[in-house]
Amino acid sequence: MLIFPAIDLKGGRCVRLLRGEAASEKIYSDEPKAIAQAFAAAGAPWLHVVDLDAAFSGSGGNRRMIRKIIAAVDIPVQTGGGMRSLQDIAAMLDSGARRVVIGTAAVTNPELVEQALARFGAEAIAIGIDARDGRVATQGWTATSEIEAIPFAQRMHGLGVHWTIYTDIARDGALLGPNLTATAELARRSKLNVIASGGVARLDDLAALRDLEDDGVIGVIIGKALYEGKFTLADALRTAPLP
Repeated sequence: MLIFPAIDLKGGRCVRLLRGEAASEKIYSDEPKAIAQAFAAAGAPWLHVVDLDAAFSGSGGNRRMIRKIIAAVDIPVQTGGGMRSLQDIAAMLDSGARRVVIGTAAVTNPELVEQALARFGAEAIAIGIDARDGRVATQGWTATSEIEAIPFAQRMHGLGVHWTIYTDIARDGALLGPNLTATAELARRSKLNVIASGGVARLDDLAALRDLEDDGVIGVIIGKALYEGKFTLADALRTAPLP
């Protein structure tokens, strides 16, 4: 299984939120680049880096820091947050990001997804599906649409998307364990490569997600559990090793 340590950026600092609520911000480091280098040195196969300021406002306040992180590590970086145009996507890929995550824009402007796939290829693009009670949230999770997550994932697959990050918002940052049932169902029914996000708290959670690989769950993003010392990255890599 692919393990993605998460680095969420707000105001240039490494933070974690609870269920995406800005008021719940907890700062873990003023040196995100050092955090990235530590994860890389510990054996992370990928990093997942999010510009929270851009996700909330649409403006890329942390893009310079993301570029510094990409330049500082020799592992692939997947990044998202406020990717609203081909220019946004191209700028990140030109800076060395391996994959860019499109969230809100995939809902409001699916033509952008088609254009991005055509220009950059399916391996360079992922769709962020952030679900609240089974419906897709947008605008940094501050709004919830009437679009159901699984049909939306199926439509994205129909456009040629290969990758999605699926987040159960109720679990994110709460250390309650991932929503295994919903994650597996979305993977099976959409035929997408699913990277699970939200709720991982114990090594048992990783083992449970690893058992969903045949359903199409082939990666997991880990954030708060690592920052709070619930387990180490080395422990995670042993529990859910690369295929």
